[in-house]
Amino acid sequence: MPEYYIGLMSGTSLDAIDAVLVAFEENTSENCHQIQALSHPLPHDLREQLLALTLPGPDEIERMAIAEPAFARESAHAVQLLLEKAGFSATQITATGSHGQTIRHRPEKGFTLQIGDPSLIAELTGIQVVADFRRRDVAAGGQGAPLVPAFHQAVFSDSTHDRVILNIGGMSNISLLHADPQKPVTGFDTGPGNVLMDYWCQQHLDQPFDECGQWAASGKVDDQLLNAMLKDSYFSEAPPKSTGRERFNPGWLESHLKDFSGLPAENVAATLALLTAKTIALDICQYAPAFKEVLVCGGGASNKHLMKLIENELNPIAVLTTASLGIEPDWVEAVAFAWLAKQTLEGNPGNLPAVTGASGKRILGAIYLAG
Repeated sequence: MPEYYIGLMSGTSLDAIDAVLVAFEENTSENCHQIQALSHPLPHDLREQLLALTLPGPDEIERMAIAEPAFARESAHAVQLLLEKAGFSATQITATGSHGQTIRHRPEKGFTLQIGDPSLIAELTGIQVVADFRRRDVAAGGQGAPLVPAFHQAVFSDSTHDRVILNIGGMSNISLLHADPQKPVTGFDTGPGNVLMDYWCQQHLDQPFDECGQWAASGKVDDQLLNAMLKDSYFSEAPPKSTGRERFNPGWLESHLKDFSGLPAENVAATLALLTAKTIALDICQYAPAFKEVLVCGGGASNKHLMKLIENELNPIAVLTTASLGIEPDWVEAVAFAWLAKQTLEGNPGNLPAVTGASGKRILGAIYLAG
């Protein structure tokens, strides 16, 4: 009999809560398949409240006291909608793995915070919840991110050839999977994914994102702006490393644009798209020069212009999506947190020290019982 888990993921793009129902075949964490999935949009006001919490400001605790339970209720609602869509009941689900919403990530200070009140999610859904995955890794000296490479290793590794798994969400991260099981998996955040592109699109087109990258494709890359942004020290830091909105945010972008006030908005969009593609490609070429295959997941996989830029930067490396391995790109991260919940309940580690820099493997997360 398979075991059923739900994975919840809300990333730095803050557009929606992704919810996925996953079946794991008995006695295995590697053999899993997605049964049903949905993306539950966040109310505009809540999204704005969460965005404000990602940067320092007044009355943060009071504002979090409003935003956190609201986000937990939306998470529980996403679970309920998923169960209805799949025709499942809460009693059939072993656990929900909830990433929560990151509002501050400062691993250099030994601190990371994902909110989402898993106790409330468990209370509202009647399903036990596993959450707060990152802080155990940080406590062991790690970055607390990225955590999905362990899942990538379990599900996407191939014994015949090396693979790069590229996730493009708000931020971009890579997992380097070797065919040789004796070689450790490595991975890290390469820098911004969709976060800056989405912000610029929202400001100038009043749209949440640039559909298929058409707007960026209409512009012309400004080499001076691109080179100025590429000088950010994050891009030259050696892994393990991770980043987020604390660094790559509207303020970061505006600080670079102050000397480019006359630049057409579509040219900025084009430059931001190439920034994402180039920083991804530079890291792959530096840390995985012999790899021949890149599999893309995350929302960025739907951006045709961005995918073309990545292909051009990585040529002749093959660039595909994780759909070729059976999991649609939009749902990989949510499936990963279902997998991490299973790891926790079975007493298995969920981090990879070679990725996060932790002093050793750790069982991640905390368990919040339903009753």
